[in-house]
Amino acid sequence: MPTPIRFPGNFAPGLAVSYSAAEGAVLVSQASPLPVALASSASPAPAPLAGTASASGNIGPFAPVSGRAVMLALSGTWTGTVRVMRSTDAGATLLPLTIGGADWGLYSGNACEAVWEEAEAGATLWLAVTLTSGSVTYRMAQ
Repeated sequence: MPTPIRFPGNFAPGLAVSYSAAEGAVLVSQASPLPVALASSASPAPAPLAGTASASGNIGPFAPVSGRAVMLALSGTWTGTVRVMRSTDAGATLLPLTIGGADWGLYSGNACEAVWEEAEAGATLWLAVTLTSGSVTYRMAQ
């Protein structure tokens, strides 16, 4: 039996949002919200890129799946920089991340934050580590 819709002012059209279920049409309400979920990548998350660096160099690759944030955690007692780099040719060319032409993904201290969300299949991320002292523990994951 359809749920009656009231028109107290008689000036609004009689419309209601509903969805089809096994028991028939279900009107959307607080008790029966739309059955939706956030879209996510069907691909499993890649293995994290993790370790400790005590010398300068490029570390990678990390092959992110699209539609998920890439988290970067840096810790330890170190001086220098860690820069997130991106490649579309298996690491032959590494380009620094930028936003509006300014540095993005450039760190000179410990951090834990979302750093990137990849949209291009086959792109990889790398860490360009330049240390002047100490060692940095890193973890890039999704």
